Amino acid sequence: MLNGKTAVVTGGGSGIGRATALKLAADGANVVIIHMDPEEKAAEVVGEIEALGAKAKAVRGDVSDFEAAKDMLDQIVEEFGSIDILINCAGITRDTLIARMKEEEFDAVIGVNLKGTFNMIRHATPYFMKQRSGSIVNVSSVSGIIGNPGQANYSTSKAGVIGLTKSTAKELVSRGVRCNAVAPGFIATDMTANLSKNNKLVDMIPMKRMGTAEEVADLIFFLASDASSYITGEIIKVDGGVAI
Repeated sequence: MLNGKTAVVTGGGSGIGRATALKLAADGANVVIIHMDPEEKAAEVVGEIEALGAKAKAVRGDVSDFEAAKDMLDQIVEEFGSIDILINCAGITRDTLIARMKEEEFDAVIGVNLKGTFNMIRHATPYFMKQRSGSIVNVSSVSGIIGNPGQANYSTSKAGVIGLTKSTAKELVSRGVRCNAVAPGFIATDMTANLSKNNKLVDMIPMKRMGTAEEVADLIFFLASDASSYITGEIIKVDGGVAI
């Protein structure tokens, strides 16, 4: 049980982040979601978490901003007393072919998906090291493993998350901190709403369906919990067999 532990979930206002926040709260964790969603949407998630009996808070903030990320984490620890679990789920896409990709489209995706993940880990690390415990789960993608046409920016950012995960795991393992990543395939969320209508895409998936946010959240929960206490530095796919 995660009773008394504090989990921070970036991108927690929707999709995989929301499903993960609810999964953690259902097991007793207090949950802070960091989001860029409309306030009413975040408030709904907070209400759902509180209905599960957990303490919840929504913080609107940009994880790609180094100083803002530090301020958010410092305030969270001041209010909740600790940070025990960090889930880096915030992500954006700006899909287009390399020949058409603008510099700002590349930079924006790297900024949120990769730098944002680094920012959160960087500023959570002093707290983890001081308490000599903690679990970090980063959300990568099978696109970061096998690449994907039209997603050079996204694939690069998610490949970077894999390298960051492994380096973090090696650096922090002696301090009792674990760092793992999940690599989802095609998951039915708001971000992939248009893809779900593409029958040819679904046919590429050996399981012949898109995954659910809850299926990814189940794995994130496992990696965040003590049930995976002897696992660190791993990248685990949740993709219905796409990247076999």
